Amino acid sequence: MKHIPRKRFGQNFLSDDDIIRGCVEAIRPQPDDLMVEIGPGLGALTQPLLQKLKHLHVVELDRDIVSWMQGHYKPGSIEIHNIDALKFDFASLGQNLRVVGNLPYNISTPILFHLLDNVPHITDMHFMLQKEVVERMVAEPSSAAYGRLSVMLQYRLQMEYLFTVPPEAFEPAPKVESAFVRALPYAALPYPAQDEKLLGKIVTSAFGQRRKTLRNTLKGLLDDAGFEHLGIDPQLRAENLAVGQFVAISNHLSANHLS
Repeated sequence: MKHIPRKRFGQNFLSDDDIIRGCVEAIRPQPDDLMVEIGPGLGALTQPLLQKLKHLHVVELDRDIVSWMQGHYKPGSIEIHNIDALKFDFASLGQNLRVVGNLPYNISTPILFHLLDNVPHITDMHFMLQKEVVERMVAEPSSAAYGRLSVMLQYRLQMEYLFTVPPEAFEPAPKVESAFVRALPYAALPYPAQDEKLLGKIVTSAFGQRRKTLRNTLKGLLDDAGFEHLGIDPQLRAENLAVGQFVAISNHLSANHLS
């Protein structure tokens, strides 16, 4: 299919056969897997996945691509959901869902947060993303890349940076490097939050002005007595706290009705 990539959809189509092979090998699709691909585009991943799978769900917003897919793939092998991935109810597909895709870079972070709401239904996720985003996903405390995205994803997911992908692996070539990442939901959360909305509020506040100390960013939420009780230095910045420490703050506030 001759298709002009649309900037508003963030379309950069994967075209390097070695990279595509590497992605499929990392995903390890099995015939009976319940799998959904976000943004299948012109089928760089879709076609090799269908060689391994009995059936594949795809979420694609571009109607021209949907029309092409309807005539290109064998009837019954693929189910097309013509909808914005941010509005799609992934949980509606069932349990033990495997999610894959070359995500549109312009909305990749909102998609990741949307998928967090569906994590109880998900077995694993494999994504092509902007390298900078993957670095933030896997970042450790006290590193420059560590931030809100790191904490909120790592609260629920184990992350693995798989490999870096150069711009020339795509058509058109993006202006940034990309990376392929694996995310596995925890069977049991290592640090369960009593109130996950409160946890999100605390993390957002703490990183809202990341150069300021926790005493300033969490003012009105956590006082000096609270910092002392938790054994957290209020002169630290948000980037210095591990996921478990953010959860400890959240649970302390929740238990004491201080939020």
